[in-house]
Amino acid sequence: MSVIQQQASARRAIVGTPAQWLTWGGVALFLIFLAGVVVAPLANSFGNHWFNAWWPSGFTTKWYTGAWKDFQLRQVITVTLQVAFAVIVLSVVLGVPASYVLARKKFPGKQVLFGLFLLPVLMPPVTYGIPLATALYRVHLGGTLAGVIAANLVPAVPFVVMTMTPFIEQINPSIESAARMSGAGTGSVFTRILAPLLVPGILASCVLVLVRTVGMFELTFLVSGPTSNTLVVKLFYAMTAAGIRPQQEVDAMAVMYMLSMLVILVIALRFVNPTQLVARVRDDATD
Repeated sequence: MSVIQQQASARRAIVGTPAQWLTWGGVALFLIFLAGVVVAPLANSFGNHWFNAWWPSGFTTKWYTGAWKDFQLRQVITVTLQVAFAVIVLSVVLGVPASYVLARKKFPGKQVLFGLFLLPVLMPPVTYGIPLATALYRVHLGGTLAGVIAANLVPAVPFVVMTMTPFIEQINPSIESAARMSGAGTGSVFTRILAPLLVPGILASCVLVLVRTVGMFELTFLVSGPTSNTLVVKLFYAMTAAGIRPQQEVDAMAVMYMLSMLVILVIALRFVNPTQLVARVRDDATD
């Protein structure tokens, strides 16, 4: 390739096509808006005063101390973790067997049943949240921790089913047949054969359920009570009552919520690599 051709190709690489410029321009605008959304409450949560200026006049950490005490965040975070843990465990216990039946069995109405499982994921939570909350209050579960867990299970179990069914379908059924022909019972087949193969799918399901549960506002708001509010619902109450307490405390609480979600995602992705889940289960199923 001549020098002129190299310069021409380099110029085309730098200039790019209009579609490329529009794409990168959109990405840049998104990052700018995202930075503004994050930086504004972060700076205000540490700022003393911020009126008619580009930056606060001073910085302090007293708003975090005030938010922790005024909003009783220790109890709120404890409730959030309890709800998330219970929903994860129960949704896996209920969703994995349902996924196995949908993946292995053939029966009339199978597609209809699978579609019904997906309805809570496809529909806005508020559309079924109000009748669900009414039913839970009638059985005296409204305003309780058990009621919040039960409400969050409605969209969590379909997430497990939606994630686990393709994983189970990729596992060759002959593996189970060979184990049964060798004398293994149903329990041994599941614990020794299927369980190790299902670990990637279960971990992926747990990540989805964890993020969904911690960030679920509508269902938790409709069912929770004073002692069963999760962090996202407490943040909403703090925002609607912003005139009573300083806005900086509300922003401090929002920053703590963002950090908690970030920590959860980092820890979850430390154990689950989404780009390798499908490849891993295929390799394990074919070995």
